[in-house]
Amino acid sequence: MSLKFLGHACAALALAGGLAGQALAQSPGTLKLIVPFPAGGTADVLPRILAEKLRPHYAGGVVVENRTGAGGNIGAESVFRSEPDGLTLLASPPGPIAINHHLYKKLSFDPTRWVPVTVMATVPNVLAVANKVPAQNLAEFIAYVKANPGKVTYASQGNGSTSHLTASMFMQLTGTEMVHVPYRGTAPALVDLVAGQVDVFFDNLSSSAQFHTAGKLRILAVADAERSRVLPQVPTFVELKVPGMHAVTFFSVVAPPGTPPAVAANVQKALADAMAQPDVKARFADQGAEPRGWSTERTGEFIKTESDRWNKVIKSANVTLE
Repeated sequence: MSLKFLGHACAALALAGGLAGQALAQSPGTLKLIVPFPAGGTADVLPRILAEKLRPHYAGGVVVENRTGAGGNIGAESVFRSEPDGLTLLASPPGPIAINHHLYKKLSFDPTRWVPVTVMATVPNVLAVANKVPAQNLAEFIAYVKANPGKVTYASQGNGSTSHLTASMFMQLTGTEMVHVPYRGTAPALVDLVAGQVDVFFDNLSSSAQFHTAGKLRILAVADAERSRVLPQVPTFVELKVPGMHAVTFFSVVAPPGTPPAVAANVQKALADAMAQPDVKARFADQGAEPRGWSTERTGEFIKTESDRWNKVIKSANVTLE
């Protein structure tokens, strides 16, 4: 065990003993938050908002790095193999944390071994359509897709992403058939949706809401139990008689295997304190994101539940990736 590791572990134990502020202020290293998807989407924005608040706690500051590719697996693997000292963390949507081990035949890391830190936020997925699509509501859209089987294209953030699986869930529940067009993240998918290069995108609300409000695309339904406070005029799938259409993207922070619980708790407290600040809440709200800051225990339970949920969708749709 390195002296560097022992130093961080001792600082975390001091925090557990009631010296939280002192322990955080004395952290001598640089915190690296690895985002395994491109800049521009919610997955990138939320960690950057929090990084501003965390910098005073780390002598070397906080760095947010985008390491993209392979459905988030490239960035995730780099964190998985990092030293478990609480200084290199994965900040990501569900893919490499709760979904990819159900999708890929072989991974170079084991997502079941992540050490949970916290859930930054949850955001409902929505059905967003390009303005060229003639349907003005969900019923018209379903009828349109059924009248054009295999011709309507849907974008995703990549193979096996929540947008891909949400579309699979939708097709299962409605008996429709669409063509998948995977992208490398949210931002490029939205660019083509607005341009009319693809027809549909089951995006998370935070990315699409601004374009809906600006009239550049149309959001027809929200895949959550209740309407969103961001777009209260848009109904849920349940209201529109598509029960079971529930898909919420979560953005969580996890640590490499072997990270001591006290170290994870140290970081969780810093993140939760940041998320409790009014300006952070406001900026999350601008993204359509509900801040969480859950404990390490609750985060672990939540990730397990979501992993089981998406595993059922994957098996039903027979989705597999190399």
